[in-house]
Amino acid sequence: MTEPALDPAPDAAAEAAEYSGVEDERLRLIFTCCHPALNQPAQVALTLRTLCGLTTREIARAFLEPEPTTAQRIVRAKQKIRAAGIPYAVPPRDALPERVEAVLAVLYLIFNEGYAATEGDALVRTAIAEEAIRLARVVAALLPAHPEAGALLGLMLLHHARRATRTDAAGALVPLERQDRGAWDRAMIAEGAARLDASIAAGARGPYAVQAAIAALHAQAPTAAATDWPQIAALYRRLLALHPSPVVELNAAVALAMATEPARGLEWIARLEAGGALAAYHLLPAARAELERRAGQVKPARASYARALALVRHPAERRYLEARLRELADG
Repeated sequence: MTEPALDPAPDAAAEAAEYSGVEDERLRLIFTCCHPALNQPAQVALTLRTLCGLTTREIARAFLEPEPTTAQRIVRAKQKIRAAGIPYAVPPRDALPERVEAVLAVLYLIFNEGYAATEGDALVRTAIAEEAIRLARVVAALLPAHPEAGALLGLMLLHHARRATRTDAAGALVPLERQDRGAWDRAMIAEGAARLDASIAAGARGPYAVQAAIAALHAQAPTAAATDWPQIAALYRRLLALHPSPVVELNAAVALAMATEPARGLEWIARLEAGGALAAYHLLPAARAELERRAGQVKPARASYARALALVRHPAERRYLEARLRELADG
């Protein structure tokens, strides 16, 4: 598979659109690159690197793995393509369903990089997030028989509705509970919730639908105190059953703590720490610090914030953690 030409001749582009049913050129290339002869992680990594412009570091962050591991994954995928003589060919309409799961994963990870950038001064990369939303709209319209596409679109909209409030004037991260809910994009929240409802009515029960349901509970709560944490905790248990991962476990632990008491979340986080899978993930000690602060454990919270600061990369998140540490020092 050679790298695609991004500007094919008009006649060839029209023929490819007719053959595949995918009018959008960028999306057609993504479907083409997500070849089922590769395993899904390889499809996604190769597509993100070759077509979507993400760096190896950004892809590694998305996979929560060391950068050399991601680089090797991409190299192996290219080697398999060459060795097996896998053709770079636009798939026909009837082959799209077997590729849609990988395509949705690509769009999800593109959006995540726009929602919370790996590096750079800005935490939110609006143009990247909006391109992911645009492509998700096309997929949802193209494949209505796959309701998870609509659920993913709903998830993106519900998160992106908060884009203007996620950093302060100094560029520091603002956590959800401290965001100005009056500045959230209510029209986008309404559309996201409607997309979620329609996808559930059509049978969506997968990870994107569950994540969108969690996002909707956050977005529709009139205040942080009114958040339905018991329901969010139950949804995270469902997500953990569908998509078990240490990151989902961490989120589930925090939700449990918010629904019950900090001690229960801290016990779960301690088990995650003992497992070591999130040893380099700054949000693990950051979450511990937040729960310790809520429990009135000031000295342990300071130590946990310090550990998070030793691991964090993005300056917006660093500034937030530094501010939290100062608050404890001043308190």
